[in-house]
Amino acid sequence: MHVYRSHTCAALNKAHVGETVRLSGWVHRVRDHGGVLFIDLRDHYGITQVLCDGDSDAFKAMEKVRAEWVIRIDGRVKARDASLVNAKIPTGEIEVYVTGLEVLGQAEELPLPVFGELDYPEETRLTYRFLDLRRETMHQNMMLRSNVVRWLRNKMWDQGFNEFQTPIITASSPEGARDFLVPSRLHPGKFYALPQAPQQFKQLIMVAGFDRYFQIAPCFRDEDPRADRSPTDFYQLDIEMSFVEQEDVFAAVQPVLQGLFETFGNGRKVHADWPRIAYRDALKWYGSDKPDLRNPIKMQDVSEHFRGSGFAIFANLLQNEGTEVRAIPAPTGGSRKFADRMNAFAQKEGLPGMGYIFWRKAEDGSTEAAGPIAKAIGAERTEALRVELGLKEGDAVFFLAGKPEAFEAVAGKARNEIGNELGLTEKDSFRFAWIVDFPMYEKTDEGKIDFSHNPFSMPQGGMQALEGDPLQVYAYQYDLACNGYEVISGGIRNHKPEIMYRAFELAGYPNEEVDKRFGGMVKAFKYGAPPHGGCAAGIDRLVMLLADTTNIREVIMFPMNQRAEDLLMNAPSEPTLQQLRELNLRVVPKES
Repeated sequence: MHVYRSHTCAALNKAHVGETVRLSGWVHRVRDHGGVLFIDLRDHYGITQVLCDGDSDAFKAMEKVRAEWVIRIDGRVKARDASLVNAKIPTGEIEVYVTGLEVLGQAEELPLPVFGELDYPEETRLTYRFLDLRRETMHQNMMLRSNVVRWLRNKMWDQGFNEFQTPIITASSPEGARDFLVPSRLHPGKFYALPQAPQQFKQLIMVAGFDRYFQIAPCFRDEDPRADRSPTDFYQLDIEMSFVEQEDVFAAVQPVLQGLFETFGNGRKVHADWPRIAYRDALKWYGSDKPDLRNPIKMQDVSEHFRGSGFAIFANLLQNEGTEVRAIPAPTGGSRKFADRMNAFAQKEGLPGMGYIFWRKAEDGSTEAAGPIAKAIGAERTEALRVELGLKEGDAVFFLAGKPEAFEAVAGKARNEIGNELGLTEKDSFRFAWIVDFPMYEKTDEGKIDFSHNPFSMPQGGMQALEGDPLQVYAYQYDLACNGYEVISGGIRNHKPEIMYRAFELAGYPNEEVDKRFGGMVKAFKYGAPPHGGCAAGIDRLVMLLADTTNIREVIMFPMNQRAEDLLMNAPSEPTLQQLRELNLRVVPKES
């Protein structure tokens, strides 16, 4: 017999009754039934119930065993009484009577329990991540992630893509976040960078003549953390294709993501209709460039109903250039009680409140509009609003006004809140949408022109588009949104050196700077570059959605905390003086 086990803790069933077996694993929990000890023995594969009484030579040793000790048992497989069968586990029809025991590893008193799913502080969970990962939900999440990665890899190969690896130590590149820099020992004063993405390399792979590339790629970005983003590193399904237009990329990606969510979505509906929504329309209709389309509410610009109206707040505001009034329809939300709740929500978001109108049945049986705004603008305008928004008795509408960039984010949150509060948002489903036509450039707080997204995207209209107002240039840049999260970002690439130089020039990068920072790619494009494009899907975020959690750290094996610290391995840590000398570095104390 094997020194540790003849079977795993998920392998035994009624067919093994009467056999002598050996199992090894962790003590999941101990139950003392007055002279009979029951232990749930757990390993990677599952749980087997073992028992021991005073007739066994192992009983005295078993009495000392505690939770999370690692033990090996020898024993005889017995059938459980019919009334004691546990149909929830594969081994629920049997138990093992213990005849021998060896303790392989004792455990100190636990800083957090493994049995059960008690809510423990995240700092404790991350400090003792190896214990946290023993919990059932965490174990399932990690196995889900592993299976998702395997499935994606197999699907990409099946679709004719080839897997190539790209460097981890490279040069700094402006991908929209801060680089992690790595000092060079051999070249004092110079630094490598960890790649924010394999962007340049995958484009060079296309120039080198490899047609369809993919990689499960590690990416490194020094970002401010949030619930759906890792602050240091993450993995993405990286894809690039030659001789393609935007629709070709969409056609290649949809079967992969559609199939992934159908396979691992645990029975939730995966809608096959993936609409294309222009970036500007996504902001106008949903207040977000990653809209949750499970919520059917679509916001509308209703400024014309308020120009010159009796509602002076909005009428006066609309006299200022660039302002508008946005309506958020609220089907079935037609009560003052609900309007008060939404006002409280707006005030929590830092606004004085939200204007509203709701429609109710009047004493004479007709439908009447209620609320201060309805009184101020009059019956004709109110009825025109109701008709335009498709609302009826028992419905409501809420309003936000000003410059869209100032209120759009709050409007988007309000839309989500209304959808959830009124039960309008579809449950147990996934809805995808391609967000297209991103602006190529944006104006910074300092008034300068900068790239708003990926700097390597091809501008729509090519060189001619770059001769006009940069803020009117759209890029062949696209994102895929799912249930309110961005899961893919990509674009058709700028593969022509002259267009690339001009695009960077508008963002303040002279040709010499482009040559210095992207010399390899510029050089490659001068030797025959094919039109190409691709995208990248965030593995962590995909698994987060499939695991039905809103915290990305729940699906990463060893994540950083929200301060970008590894509490288990004590990183970041201070370097030794010897390390600093070898790198010709010194640490300058931060000014207090």
